[in-house]
Amino acid sequence: MLNKPMALGIERMTAADANEPLVDDYVYLAGRPPLRDYIHFMTEWARYGKMADVRALTNEWRAASGRISELEKQEAGWADNPVIGQLGHHLEPLRAEVLNDPLYQQAFDTQPADIAVVELDRLVVYQKHVNLNYVPYVQSRLGNAPTEEDIFRVCLPFDHPQPVVRWMRSHHNTYTFFSPSNDLRFLDSAIVDFSQVLGYAPPGAVAALIAVSVGFGSNFLNAIHVENRLILNNGSHRAFSLRHLGLTHVPCIVQDVSSREELKTIASSSLMRNLDLCLKHPRPPVLKDYFDPELRKVVPVPRRLRQVRVKFEIDEADVPAL
Repeated sequence: MLNKPMALGIERMTAADANEPLVDDYVYLAGRPPLRDYIHFMTEWARYGKMADVRALTNEWRAASGRISELEKQEAGWADNPVIGQLGHHLEPLRAEVLNDPLYQQAFDTQPADIAVVELDRLVVYQKHVNLNYVPYVQSRLGNAPTEEDIFRVCLPFDHPQPVVRWMRSHHNTYTFFSPSNDLRFLDSAIVDFSQVLGYAPPGAVAALIAVSVGFGSNFLNAIHVENRLILNNGSHRAFSLRHLGLTHVPCIVQDVSSREELKTIASSSLMRNLDLCLKHPRPPVLKDYFDPELRKVVPVPRRLRQVRVKFEIDEADVPAL
């Protein structure tokens, strides 16, 4: 049996531990990821992983795999026929805010999508681990007595609150961006009309301005409805945090996909690698597995930052006029 869930110790540092790294607790789902992946995470990612007993880790994984075999018999079809509920009429003004959001319109213009109410426990998941550091953040946004409007805004934050981002010019042609959010990413590059830019004094007469965008996605809780199952596509940490705080049904953007070919246009590479497990297995991994003490292991992991490096190259030459 895996270790029991421990308290949410977010930072373990004291003055005496000033040289120790900041540490977050992660929940890792054992038994389904290959044994090799499980051992790699526990020995390479986890704090003090180099001291881990590989034989003990193998036994943990084997026990979790046995638990999954039991669930295949007891809960076959658990993820099938998910109930997709309608949003209450009193939330229509908030729904309109999301639907009119340019980020929503751009992110969900490929497949039919709408806002519905989903049951968290039955969402199929493909992410192996969740950082518990997100739980107190969600709790702080909800408060002690959250209303349905409060929950909606956490699930579908159309105000798009941004995590901390720091950047530096690390070389004459390189900029590096850092954030505690793993959603930090390269967004786009484009030629911008110089008249659109304020506060920049160019060293010459500008003929063209190239902009490279680094930032975050729409950050909406999102599930894909495909082959009669709901797969959690974005917002794993938020979904886990909401369930941890006792919520069972929440608003979510649901995209309807009629075929695997269509799925390729919106699914992540990680989901596509685990597609048969998510869609064909009689009892795929679901969100409630994160709370099963026989399937989860809570392990301290040194805190990581997401890094995005933008590098440009300039080549000047004289070429024949054609």
